[in-house]
Parts: sequence; structure tokens; C-alpha cells
Amino acid sequence: MFLKSRWHSSRIGCEATLARWGETGQPVLVFPTAGGDAEEIERFHMIRVLEPLLAAGKIKVYSCDSVGGRAWFDKSTSPEHRMYMQHQFHQFVKHEVVPAIHRDCRNDALGIWTAGASIGAFHAAAMVCRFPDLFHKALSMSGTYDLMRWNEGQATDFFKVSSPLFFVPHLEGRHLDILRTRYIHIVTGEGKWENIGESWKLANVLGTQKIPNFVDSWGPDWDHDWVTWRAMMPRYLGEWTKEA
Repeated sequence: MFLKSRWHSSRIGCEATLARWGETGQPVLVFPTAGGDAEEIERFHMIRVLEPLLAAGKIKVYSCDSVGGRAWFDKSTSPEHRMYMQHQFHQFVKHEVVPAIHRDCRNDALGIWTAGASIGAFHAAAMVCRFPDLFHKALSMSGTYDLMRWNEGQATDFFKVSSPLFFVPHLEGRHLDILRTRYIHIVTGEGKWENIGESWKLANVLGTQKIPNFVDSWGPDWDHDWVTWRAMMPRYLGEWTKEA
């Protein structure tokens, strides 16, 4: 079953869309690629390859507009504004998207899994790292994690609290204790437009803090492309739902 809701968010200053596929099962929030919207994963046939898991009631898939990704590459705005919007997007997810998912699942305590490719992989990992009380597991595919290479100037405080590469090394106390019970799967190809170095950069930061993670390379025959991600996501979500 497909449902879509739309509302104005003061946090991101625009209309926001949340789409849902499936009726029961583990909630999975899929973040779009840089300029994608909530229905990108359907247009690129990701929902089609996830249909067996959806039909079996193993997962419910949610996706929201990539407002943070769009803002990050909007060169008509200042670098400081782009970094601020990255933070605001994460706050929008925490305070608006998560409660909407919990209401839909009728369970306010249900841990959510995240997934995404390219910049969506960044958001998937960042959500678990920032809010481990809400998000329990991430599938980050073909990720780009060092976003500052696309932005001028110095990282602001708003960005530092949004990027795991910046804030994870400084975590301590209860936040870190909870995060050490979560898991981030960092999977990538090594074909065209892929950069496995990005995956290792994130993994090294997580590993130093003893946060469970694993870098999984599919090798040089797999490119930075939807063909790759359509092969990856059903495989891992299928394995995880068997374990759950």
C-alpha cells in the first residue's frame, strides 16, 4: 500500500513530503540521492525489487524529500546557509519525520532503520550516529561522507554537529554507550564514480570509538549507479529481517 503525506515545515522552510510503501514490518527510512524527492526510490524501481519483503510484511519503507541534499548543492546561497540547512534537515527528520513514522506504526518506541545511496548514505549513517535512541541500524551504500570537499570555507558548528566525521570523535557518555549498541553497514562498489576511500574514512572514525560497523566492497564491476543499489538493498534488508 502506498501513502503520501505533505506538510509545511518551519524547520526547513518549505513543504515536505513523506511517502510510505507497505503495511507492516520493520520501518526503514530511505534517504534520496542529492536532489531526490520522497518518490525517487519508486521511479528508479527500488520499490519493485523490495516488493517481496514488502509483500511478506517484513519491512515498511518510508522516504522523505532530500531537502538537506538540495540545499548543500545550491550555489546561489552562502556556504554558511548550506551548512545550517544540513543541520535543520536532520532536526526535521528527528522532530517531524520520526513522530510521523511512529504514529503510522502505532509504536512510539520502535527503532527505525535507515538506508541511502550517495549523499543518502551520509544521511543514513548520520541519523544513527546523531540519534541512536531513535535509529538502530544503517545501510549506507556508495557513500560520500566528507561533504566539505564540495563547500567553500570552514565547517561551522551547525555542520560539525551534522557530520559523523566531525562529531563522532568527541562523543562520550550515554550517547556513545547507546551508539555502541547500534550498527552501520558501509557497502560500496569500486567501479565507475565510486570511491571506497570515503567508506574507509567513515569506518575509521566509527571504529576508533568502538561503534559497530563493517566496510563491504562489491569490487570493480559495480558502479555508482542505481543498478548497484537495487542489487544491494534487498540483499541486506532481507538478511537483517531474518536476524530480527
